[in-house]
Amino acid sequence: MSRTFPANFVWGAAAASYQIEGAAYADDKGLSTWDMYCKKPGMVWNGQSGDVACDHFNRYREDVSLMKQIGLGAYRLSVSWPRVIPDGVGRVSERGLDFYDRLVDELLAAGIDPWVTLFHWDYPLALYHRGGWLNRDTVEWFGEFADVVARKLSDRVQNWMTLNEPQVFIGAGHHEGRHAPGDRLRFAEVLLAGHHALLAHGRSVQAIRAACVKPARIGFAPVGLSKIPATDSTADLAAARTAAFAVNAETAWTNSWWMDPVFLGHYPEEGLRFFGDQVPRIAAGDLELINQPVDFCGINIYQGQYVRAGRAGPEPVVTPVGYAITAFEWLVTPEAMYWGPRLFWERYKKPIVITENGLSSRDWPSLDGQVHDAERIDFMDRHLVELRRALADGVPIEAYFHWSFIDNFEWAHGYKHRFGLVFCDYPTQKRILKDSAHWYQRVIASNGGTLSAAERGGYGA
Repeated sequence: MSRTFPANFVWGAAAASYQIEGAAYADDKGLSTWDMYCKKPGMVWNGQSGDVACDHFNRYREDVSLMKQIGLGAYRLSVSWPRVIPDGVGRVSERGLDFYDRLVDELLAAGIDPWVTLFHWDYPLALYHRGGWLNRDTVEWFGEFADVVARKLSDRVQNWMTLNEPQVFIGAGHHEGRHAPGDRLRFAEVLLAGHHALLAHGRSVQAIRAACVKPARIGFAPVGLSKIPATDSTADLAAARTAAFAVNAETAWTNSWWMDPVFLGHYPEEGLRFFGDQVPRIAAGDLELINQPVDFCGINIYQGQYVRAGRAGPEPVVTPVGYAITAFEWLVTPEAMYWGPRLFWERYKKPIVITENGLSSRDWPSLDGQVHDAERIDFMDRHLVELRRALADGVPIEAYFHWSFIDNFEWAHGYKHRFGLVFCDYPTQKRILKDSAHWYQRVIASNGGTLSAAERGGYGA
């Protein structure tokens, strides 16, 4: 097996508008549901918010310079809908749109390809007051936003993502109430909001393709809930494949409910049966709108779940006492980076892009002024070795985006968690390249050649 990755493999990192930009009230930017949610007492750790965050809005040139130092070939960014269209529809803020215009130019001048995500959760508050994702009009509202952004940037941007993690902004935001807007709806309404989100995906694909100057490559970035066979037996592999696409609980945390309509043109039959009369009415043409031609399958992979064949179907494997976890208490399961891409490729037959992968840790500068994040290096090494194994087994994987480029506002957890390759000292806004950033620079320069030689499988293997 080759130690290096394909010659055209894209090495990148990612971040999102509300998490890094700050400037929440700059110029004539409108408010988002996250601006509102952060003002609700007790909803965000220590009452923190993205009002300033990493001040990327004002420091983007410095940040792009750091990206260039790391050697990133691509940067996945998101566009703040209310920064561009303050009321969500209608009047466009030229000053807001110009920020992304300047950012894209800065990236290209540094030799970094911008990959643009239209929606990474900062929904316009003005539209939430008009029903938000529960209002079917949101499909056209989002299409209008996509048109505005594509007309401005598509002469330089080729790679697009429509929605980031609908499982989260619908599930955590509208069902569990622990993300903006903080709603706890009946499950039938959760499914309705989700259906509208998928329709908005399809409508935005149409809008991008109609407005784009460069031929567009489009996908979206759902959570990739990876299932890992406990052994290499045929039975356990079948169990993992079944579990990966099952819909058997009243939850938004599934793969096939969100991905089958986009890639296959229908909701999964198991889900339709299980959800029953809670499934929203699907109007004529809905599935055709959702099932627009897309170019790649983006997946965000942070952890996986080991499963085995049981008497009544797939069974989760309980991890041993003391098994490795991140600061988020997520399992460290490198094999998710093999089995996730493999199973999604088998089902959807679209090239895979790892749109997010990383870990939360508790980093701080040492006495020497540097940030020695050995656990992040080990995490990335293990996961990229598994990604290389998937490539060797024929899975077409086009890109890897580490989450995240810089420490940032971690939603309801505030600034508790640090995911970045770059340390951000929030009071001073000083940036420090962590050891992991220097390590990743060497990986990129060698096109993966400096990764560990052996496939080590799961943690401790």
